[in-house]
Amino acid sequence: NITDFNSLKAVAKQQPDPQRLLFLFLRASLPEDHSEQEEANFHAGGGGELEPIMSVDKTLEELGSFTDLVTESAMMDKDWQIVLIAGLGGVNGLPPTTSDAEKPIAAMIETVRSGRDLSKYLALDRDGNPVHFR
Repeated sequence: NITDFNSLKAVAKQQPDPQRLLFLFLRASLPEDHSEQEEANFHAGGGGELEPIMSVDKTLEELGSFTDLVTESAMMDKDWQIVLIAGLGGVNGLPPTTSDAEKPIAAMIETVRSGRDLSKYLALDRDGNPVHFR
C-alpha cells in the first residue's frame, strides 16, 4: 500500500524494471469568477482550482528524502501547495529517461487542467501529508 513518500519509494524499488518518479507541483487558487461561498471554502482549506506550476522527474538514485525534494523546489522560487507523484517504469531492465517522462508529465498536466480525477496519483502537501480529493 502506498500511503506516503517513503512507501512510494519502497514500492518503486520493488518493481522488476527501474523506475523514474514524476513530480507535478501545483498551486491552489480561486477562479476569477468565484462566489463568496467558494472564497470562504477556499480560505477554510477547501475548494479552489489547481494550477500546475513546475515539474521534475527523477530516478530513485537521484531522489533523496521528501524534505530534500521540498528544499530543492524552494530554489525554484515557486510557491506550491500540493505535489502529484506518479511512477514511470523502465523496459527490459533499463530505466526510463527524462525524454521518456515528457509525455506522461504532459498527461498529468492535462489531467489537472481538465479537472479529471487525480486519485491515480499520490498527492502530498508541503509537509508530506497525503491529500485526498473529493
